[in-house]
Amino acid sequence: MDLLKTLLLNPPSFEKFDGGAGSRWPATREIESYWYPVWLGYPAGMIRDLGGHSRVLDTSPHHIGPEETIQIAADYEFVVLFTSHVGFTKDVELVEQMKALNSNLKIAFVGPPVTTHPEVALHASAAIDFVTHKEFDYAVTRFAAGEALDTIPGVHFLRDDQMVSNPPDPPVEDLDRFPWVTQIWKRDLDITRYNVPFLLHPYIALYSTRGCPALCTFCLWPQTFDGHRWRTRSVADVRNEVEWALDAFKPEGLQEIFFDDDTFTYSPKRMVEMAKAFKPLNFQWSSTSRSHLDYDTLKVLADSGCRLFIVGFESGNDEILKNIKKGISAQRSLEFVKNCKKVGIKVHADFIIGLPGETRETIRETIEYAKTMDPETLQVSVAHAYPGTEMYEWFQNHGIIMHTRMSDELGQQLPMANFPHLSGAEMLEWVHRFYDEYYFRPKPILRILGNAMFKSNERKRLYKEAKEFLQTRARRRELVKAGEVTPHTS
Repeated sequence: MDLLKTLLLNPPSFEKFDGGAGSRWPATREIESYWYPVWLGYPAGMIRDLGGHSRVLDTSPHHIGPEETIQIAADYEFVVLFTSHVGFTKDVELVEQMKALNSNLKIAFVGPPVTTHPEVALHASAAIDFVTHKEFDYAVTRFAAGEALDTIPGVHFLRDDQMVSNPPDPPVEDLDRFPWVTQIWKRDLDITRYNVPFLLHPYIALYSTRGCPALCTFCLWPQTFDGHRWRTRSVADVRNEVEWALDAFKPEGLQEIFFDDDTFTYSPKRMVEMAKAFKPLNFQWSSTSRSHLDYDTLKVLADSGCRLFIVGFESGNDEILKNIKKGISAQRSLEFVKNCKKVGIKVHADFIIGLPGETRETIRETIEYAKTMDPETLQVSVAHAYPGTEMYEWFQNHGIIMHTRMSDELGQQLPMANFPHLSGAEMLEWVHRFYDEYYFRPKPILRILGNAMFKSNERKRLYKEAKEFLQTRARRRELVKAGEVTPHTS
C-alpha cells in the first residue's frame, strides 16, 4: 500500500509567534522568536524512509497565513497538526476549513493539550479524526502507512460518539533508531527564518535526548509529553548528525547548533564524552542546562565550542525553589554562573514571577539576585500553570486561578494567578520593573553596545528587538487598563 501523502504542520498562530511545536513557553514573547518544530521532524523522516511523501510546514517563521495553509493542505491526504493550549481554538477553525475544502483529508492533532484532555479535543470538532498520547512518532507513521486506528498504540478516536483509547507503547529507548531532523530542515525549511535573540543567526536545533528527570512542578513537557525518564542518543550518533549538518548548511552560513533537549547537560559524564567528540569538529554550540555542572566540566565544554547555556533559575528565593521542586539552591546557581564566566560560557537566564509563595518581597529578592548573578541576557515571564502539571493542581487547590485563558487575542500573556496579596496586574508591572532595573545598568548596556559596535547585523537586530520589546510593554499595559488581568470567573 502507498503511504498517505502527509503534511506535518506547525499551524499559523499569533503574529510573530512560533506556535506550540517548538515552544517551551507557548505564548508570545517580548521579542520575535522562532524555534524549530523538532517533534514534527522525526515522523517526517520516518515516513520519508518508508518511501512515502512527507513535508514539515512551519508556517509562522515562513510567514504562511491560514488561507495559504489551507490551500497547501488540500494537496495532501493526511495532516498531523501540533496544537498548543494557546492556539487550540484557532487550530480547530483551521482544520474545519481544510475538511470543507477536502472532505477526504485525515487529520490528527498531537501535542500536550490532546494528551491531557483527549476527549475534549475529539469532541471539539468532527474534523479531528484522532489524537495521540504523548510522543507520536510511530502512531502517525503507522497511520500514514495504512494501519487501522484500532491497532495503533497510543491513539484516541471516537466510535459512536464514545472515545476509544488504545494503550500506548512504552516510550522509545533506542533514540538512534530515529532519523536526523537536520535532514528534514535542509529539505523543508529556510533556516535563515529562525531567530532567537540570544542565539547566533542563523542557527539550527536538534535533540540528543528525550525526557527530563527533574521534577519542576511548572514544566509542561516532562509532565505532559515526553516524561521524566531520561533517554539518550549515543554520542556517536549525535556527533555524526552534527558533522553532516555543519557541511550541509554551509551555503546558508550556519553560525551555531542549539541542543534543544529538556536538559541537554543533565549527565556531566555524558557531557565530557560529547565534548571530546565535538572538539575536532570546531564549531560553536549552545544548549539548555541546569546549574549543576562544576568548574572542571564547564571548562571541558567551553574548550569544545560551547558558547551559551539557557538556564531556568526561576527565582532567587530558596523557599519558592522548594515549592516548585527545582532541586537546586539559589546559591548553587550563583556559583554556576560565576564558573561559566570564568571559562567563557555565556548564560541566558529565565525567571518567573508569580510562582507558589511569591510576594512583593520575594520578587524584589529575585531582582536583586539577578543583578548579582549578572547573566548575559535574561527573560522574565509570569507563571503559567499548564493543565496536566503539578502547579496547575496547586493553583486550583488554592483557589487562585483567575481563568484558563493564557493569552489575549494577540497572544500576549495573561497571568493565570491572582494571589490575595499580589494581583495579576501588579505581576505584569513587576515584569516591566524587572527588565528596567536589570538592563538599565552599566554592565548590560556596555555588553549590548559592545556586541553592536563592530557588527552591522547586530545593530539592526538590536534596533528591531528594542522596538518589539517596547511594543509588547505598551500592549501589556493596555491589557491592564482594559481589565483583562482583573479577577473574573469565566
